Amino acid sequence: MTLIRPTAETAGASGPARRPAAGRAVALLVLVAVAALIPLLGPRPALDGTGEAAAPGVGGIALLRAALFAALCVPVGELFAARLARRVPGAPLEHAPRSWAPHAASAGFVAALGLASVVATGNLLPHHLSDMDVGGLYQSRDGKLALLEVNAFLAAGLCALSRRPAAQVWPLAAVALAEALRAHPAPEHGPLVGSGLTLVHVTCAALWAGGLLYVLRMLSAWRASSEAEAAETTETAQTAVSADAAGAALLGLYARVAAVLFATLTATGVWSALRRMPPGTVLDQLTATSYGRTLLAKLVLVAAVAVLALLARLRLRRTADRLSACVPARAEVVALGLVVAVSGLLTALPLPIRWS
Repeated sequence: MTLIRPTAETAGASGPARRPAAGRAVALLVLVAVAALIPLLGPRPALDGTGEAAAPGVGGIALLRAALFAALCVPVGELFAARLARRVPGAPLEHAPRSWAPHAASAGFVAALGLASVVATGNLLPHHLSDMDVGGLYQSRDGKLALLEVNAFLAAGLCALSRRPAAQVWPLAAVALAEALRAHPAPEHGPLVGSGLTLVHVTCAALWAGGLLYVLRMLSAWRASSEAEAAETTETAQTAVSADAAGAALLGLYARVAAVLFATLTATGVWSALRRMPPGTVLDQLTATSYGRTLLAKLVLVAAVAVLALLARLRLRRTADRLSACVPARAEVVALGLVVAVSGLLTALPLPIRWS
């Protein structure tokens, strides 16, 4: 009995093997473009008919914020998933996929630098270098947090290229903390509570989205390595079964942790929403304010993610081919990417209530 599934890649010819890879690359580019359009086009329909006025350049700011969130998810997920993989007996850890952490740190550095330039211009998009007061960044709370994120991504990139890439957990934690503090200024009622909720929420989201992405990348790399080794030996079935068993075990281990992450995300998200929208006004504000409308869109996407995660978990438990759970898991990654994009938009829209 074998778990080998016939695919176009095993045809032996270089032409057929490249077509599915090219198709996946095109699909990935399309999805990235769609995710980028959400923050750019989202402010207009979200604000329509609410009577609210968005800050100038809200689309660009939302895009930068979404890029920063994505750049945080990728390395955090890699560290998390690699730690899980070390707990799987017989996992081919030597065949781990190439890290995207240096590229993510570069993207995060650029996004953080762009957001810092916005702060240096008085929360406006700069048109000339003379518009920015760089020295003023050190004199304001938002400016110091923006500089912290810039330096943290720079440090994370250097750590990712070093012999101890695990050290990047500290600058990445600094980014998450800076985002939590930035989202809850001092005039807000109970800013420390809000910052704590946001810190937990952002951390769990990065572990969930980034972790699943790297888990799927590891499964793909392990299967490719097992097929390459099988082509050189006569133990084809045994090699494939070993790789598939390790992959299924890793996916199952991630699914158990993801259930806890989802519960924590839900609890902190609901609590944060109720702090911004009192219980008696939630239903009205979900449709009458731009923040509420965007939050509702995020809730719908998260619900879709939960359904896909449940489907993957059921396949892990009830089907003979446990790796068939990768199909809904890939769709889950796509949906999580859209959630990250909507989250970037959510941070750029005016809050439903003003703190005094």
